[in-house]
Amino acid sequence: MANIAEGGIPSPNIWHHPEVYEVENRAVDPNGVIEPAMRAIRDWAGATVLDLGCGTGFHLPRFATTAGRVIGVEPHGDLAKAAHLRTKKLRNVEVRKGTAQRVPVADSTIDVMHARWAYFFGPGCEPGLAELDRVMRRGGTAFVIDNDGSRSTFGRWFREGYPKIKADEVEKFWISRGWQRTPLEMGWRFERREDLEAVVRIEFKPADAERFIAAHTGVEVDYAINLWSKTY
Repeated sequence: MANIAEGGIPSPNIWHHPEVYEVENRAVDPNGVIEPAMRAIRDWAGATVLDLGCGTGFHLPRFATTAGRVIGVEPHGDLAKAAHLRTKKLRNVEVRKGTAQRVPVADSTIDVMHARWAYFFGPGCEPGLAELDRVMRRGGTAFVIDNDGSRSTFGRWFREGYPKIKADEVEKFWISRGWQRTPLEMGWRFERREDLEAVVRIEFKPADAERFIAAHTGVEVDYAINLWSKTY
């Protein structure tokens, strides 16, 4: 595939529908649950932050407000370019094309790593975890934000739409490798019903998406996640 870093694992949503994914990003966590939970574990004020699988760079400006340095890594060249354009006026942000399996940063240089629905889903991400062992500074903390298929409306959709991903197996995977689980209730809140429907359609196969849409009313979805963290 053209303009993709070697080893890049295709994303079913943002790679093909970046504009709709932007709408989804704006709808996520309307009450601001995730960031305080992360900061309670490890604040990034003055730190070097790695956003792994940064996409179009949606989260980079937020990290940049207090971090000393922010590095976004994205395998999809067009998305990496969009992230660069988004942050070009921020002197403490840079975007690099690369993958989680071959992170383009030096050894022991990262204080905080953030990966949100990007490659890290449990079994199969071992190459990326090996790279974290290399790039994380002693005392640094890595965060992985992942869907919790065991609870919430979105969790049920995720469980039905991706039956091969078992919540108990994912949990055992992380815990066995020394990661800590912080369960959170965040949510989706869209401005328009058509936005919700568009996002559901990029997240699930057509038959599943239409079934979920037909059975759900309104512009909000209760959505449970796991914040996984590990200090090195």
